[in-house]
Amino acid sequence: MQTNLADFIRNTPDGNEADAILRNCVHCGFCTATCPTYQILGDELDGPRGRIYLIKQMVEGAAVTRSTQVHLDRCLTCRSCETTCPSGVQYGRLVEIGRKITEEKVTRPFSQRMVRRLLASFVPNSALFTPTMRLGQHVRALLPKKLRDKVPARQRALEWPTAHHPRKMLMLAGCVQPSMMPNVNIATARVLDALGVETLIAPEAGCCGAIRLHLGYHDEALDDVRANIDAWWPYVEQGVEAIVMNASGCGATVKEYAHLLRDDPVYAEKARRVTDLTRDVAEILPEFEEALVAVTRRRAIHTVAFHPPCTLQHGQQVRGKVEHLLAALGVEVRLPADSHLCCGSAGTYSLTQPRLSYALRDQKLERLQSQEPQVIVSANVGCIAHLQSGTSTPVAHWIELVEHMLST
Repeated sequence: MQTNLADFIRNTPDGNEADAILRNCVHCGFCTATCPTYQILGDELDGPRGRIYLIKQMVEGAAVTRSTQVHLDRCLTCRSCETTCPSGVQYGRLVEIGRKITEEKVTRPFSQRMVRRLLASFVPNSALFTPTMRLGQHVRALLPKKLRDKVPARQRALEWPTAHHPRKMLMLAGCVQPSMMPNVNIATARVLDALGVETLIAPEAGCCGAIRLHLGYHDEALDDVRANIDAWWPYVEQGVEAIVMNASGCGATVKEYAHLLRDDPVYAEKARRVTDLTRDVAEILPEFEEALVAVTRRRAIHTVAFHPPCTLQHGQQVRGKVEHLLAALGVEVRLPADSHLCCGSAGTYSLTQPRLSYALRDQKLERLQSQEPQVIVSANVGCIAHLQSGTSTPVAHWIELVEHMLST
């Protein structure tokens, strides 16, 4: 694809990147076959190829319209198209550039501006989010269904391990996970503890930056990124083996830190080091598979349906590891049809695009439940909460299942 960048973006970091990405696209259309929004809406402009054309037009100086913004808003950023693309087009990075331009050139309706500002200020701020979630869980039975869908039932928290080990890994607690599903973090720490690894948490670390980044608050997202690097850096200097992620959405974002801060003279090198250390828990535990098999007590064989989050299989390109590990522990893992497709959660997408989000959720649940599982497991807090809102079948993080097998 040939490009002729407009003056406003020529010879800028975003312009150079957009130009390189656009030139890799060969218009083949393979991406449309695996795009969830294209499958539902059937509109070329609601698929990757159409959105790429829209972005090409805007970086070449065409008028940016509200219609363009709507089509980009509908993108889940699931990045399934990247997995499909034979030319290696980095669509996820391109669509973020396109969204930045539309935010600068198109004024959103007032109601949208208020909702997006509220989400960007509230969700990543645990000092606000945690007490509000606690209150919501306390009165959950009284909430209307649409609001109750966003408030998971409160978990009875497990005990955090207290043993010290020579081997240490750092873990991002996250901004919403500690209040919504605290046992995901605790289960991760307990499993690592059983394998002789101590889990550390930097108290000053907060949101990974994904929420604000995908809502268009790019500069605020970079502030989140820098704050996390500052919080983690003393631990990095002390030699932690890895930065463990158990929310695949956070992991996909932190693995982009080096790219996001590539032009920051103060943080670029630190960001590269953080990116190099960051690994999803599904990438870490296979190294301990033999020891894990030895310490688990397989008193009951669970049949689970696994929903691999887009941020794990497409964003981080981590595939097959969860299934293999659970199978080694005696769990029968069933993948549904079209397991590559998004469940519709996608961060705040269920709040900004509810019709599409819930259509994708119901489609995903139909295919998961056709596997007749005892439990549905996934690897991202947003996916778990979104799926659970539509089914009575228990939905959990797969690491919670592993921890349960250790303790029974």
